[in-house]
Order: sequence, then structure tokens, then C-alpha cells
Amino acid sequence: MEQQKLPNVTISLVLAIISFLCCCFSMGIGGILLSGIAFILLRKDEKLYLSSPESYSNYSQLKTAKIITIIGLVLGVLTLLWSLYQINQLGGWEGYMERVNEMMEQYGVETE
Repeated sequence: MEQQKLPNVTISLVLAIISFLCCCFSMGIGGILLSGIAFILLRKDEKLYLSSPESYSNYSQLKTAKIITIIGLVLGVLTLLWSLYQINQLGGWEGYMERVNEMMEQYGVETE
């Protein structure tokens, strides 16, 4: 019987790598979401592999994707916590928005 590849490993790997970028641009929320989706897909493939290990050939790729997903998830959580800490240090959300409006006015961008 010919071995086949696990169906969600490649997309999970792509989502895990993109989650690194999203950690930098979306206060960590995008990284957490993408890593979470990748982790769910990897869990499904892992169950599929454990049901019949001789049928699948790319389990090592699954393990690699799982490690990258966990790293992306941890970075997303750390980025989110750091962002919340920074907002808190600025006086909460209102203080943060005041600072943003001040900076926008300084650079000549109209605010509402």
C-alpha cells in the first residue's frame, strides 16, 4: 500500500509561519488566531496519523509544524501581554488614544 501525505500539514506550516508576521502587526491577536487554527488542524492530522501510522509518510513535517505553531502562539501571547501593559502604562485606552491623537496632530493628520 502506497503511503500518502497528511492533508493539513502544509497549510498548518504556512499558517504558523504567517503567525510570526502577524505578531508584529496586530498586537499579537493575529498570531494567536493563526497559530490556534494551525494547532487545531495539526491535532486532526495527528489523530489521523495515530489511527494508522503506516499509511502516512510526512509525520516529521507534522512535528516541525507543531513546534513552529507553538512558538508562534507563545510569541503572540507575549506580544499581546506587552501591548496591554504598554496601553496600561499610558493611562488605559483613553490615555493611549489621547497620545495617538496628539501624534497625529503633530504630523498634520486631521482627527475627528
